[in-house]
Amino acid sequence: MSEENKNTSGDNPVDTPADAAAAGQPTPAEEQIPSGPAPISGNEAVNLAAEQSKNTAHRNIPLNDELPIPDDTANLRHGPNLHDGLLALLPLVGVWRGEGQADTVVDGQYSFGQQIIFSHDGENYLSYESRIWKLNDEGQPAGPDQRESGFWRINLKDEIEFISTHSTGVVEIYYGQPVNERAWELEAASTMVTATGPAALGPGKRLFGLMPTNDLGWVDERLVDGEMKPRMSAQLKRVAG
Repeated sequence: MSEENKNTSGDNPVDTPADAAAAGQPTPAEEQIPSGPAPISGNEAVNLAAEQSKNTAHRNIPLNDELPIPDDTANLRHGPNLHDGLLALLPLVGVWRGEGQADTVVDGQYSFGQQIIFSHDGENYLSYESRIWKLNDEGQPAGPDQRESGFWRINLKDEIEFISTHSTGVVEIYYGQPVNERAWELEAASTMVTATGPAALGPGKRLFGLMPTNDLGWVDERLVDGEMKPRMSAQLKRVAG
């Protein structure tokens, strides 16, 4: 090392950051980087968490009441008015619960419970959320199953667009039209499956309709060996809206 590059101002001369690292001394950059929070005892951690929870323990999702926009509503009597463009989908708005049957390539035949929420915030679309749980042979809940979320749109020609995202790794775009004032038929124009998603899932077709009892019935059909076959169906009662 040349004498002109050597720093002799201290007892342990350091020339470069590399030399400092080799000597086990902190570099100027390292001196500015926190090494992490100081350790605290278990009791201190518990006390800190308890103090923080005073502002959060009473809260749960949704937190939309804090946003400067209308919250979603699944009840036409509450919240913002339904957008005029959604009148052809108005009967769907609500919270629906019931049971159904599935026959899938992966899980075979089984019974399930389901909740579907059709809601809106005054804008020209419906929000859609479906949660399904499996039922055992006694009809009791046996754990969560698949979920879906998405949006329904409809134009002035009554052409419906339904964008659906599945928890199983599937994204679908459906198009369709009302069959009448109480039924809606949709067909998948695009079905995309992720690398970990159900590779055997074919293009789909769905029919939603209000039954004579005013229950909501729906059927999901899939293309299997060149023909559409029922994959899932359910009958749901209105519980809100």
